[in-house]
Amino acid sequence: MKNNIKHLLANIMYWLHEKHILPNHIQVLSMDETLDELLASNKSLVRFGDGEMDIIKGKDIKFQKHEPQLEMRMQEILGCEENGLIVAIPDIFGGLSLYRTESASHWREHLFFYRKHYRRLLNADKPYGNSFVSRPYFMFADRRSANEWFAKIKRIWENKDIVIVEGENTRGGIGNDLFDTAASTERIICPPKDAFAAYDDILSQCKAYPKDRLFIISLGPAAKPLAADLYLAGYRALDMGHVDMEYEWFLRKAEEKTALEKHQSRQ
Repeated sequence: MKNNIKHLLANIMYWLHEKHILPNHIQVLSMDETLDELLASNKSLVRFGDGEMDIIKGKDIKFQKHEPQLEMRMQEILGCEENGLIVAIPDIFGGLSLYRTESASHWREHLFFYRKHYRRLLNADKPYGNSFVSRPYFMFADRRSANEWFAKIKRIWENKDIVIVEGENTRGGIGNDLFDTAASTERIICPPKDAFAAYDDILSQCKAYPKDRLFIISLGPAAKPLAADLYLAGYRALDMGHVDMEYEWFLRKAEEKTALEKHQSRQ
């Protein structure tokens, strides 16, 4: 009964915003606009999703416990006005028709609880990047654009020397061609859980590389300050968490979210 009431209230509130009875002040670029900006510029990227908003609200999530310092850093980054750093958020404020029924329901309920936090933390005059750029397959109702979107993603690091910063079980690009367009690939392997506890060491390892390296980061909430700090230090850093899993589902034409053996613990 409680879940049914929550679902009903979330639907009503979203309908009021969708019909402009209640105002929506948050602007988000489309997938193509965000990817095209990444292709046309040397900008860095930080992505925020539901997990990051949980931590901002003081909650633990599956792979990262709440830490006050991490919460503070993420709030600072959401308010960042640096032109060279794209701050990306979910494209869920103007409508949910692009997404599968289950995904639309999830984000509708997410906004029911978190809209006021987005409103408090974001600048209504600023268009934000689309955080779904690294999740261009599974959640979409029409998946015909996924091939084009992945092609654009792979062009971002084409002929570039990249450093992949990831948890030890992520293994991005292993067993597929996701990073084959890169000139070279190196990796910094990090803890698979609560990576922010090792943040200073991870940042130090990254800064040991030359400034011409492009960092591709898949490290959960810890990726947010890492991408921002590397950008401020003169590197280009892209927070692209989930992209390898999405690419694997895309290649398999998966209809359901399936666990990938390469992402499982090898202990």
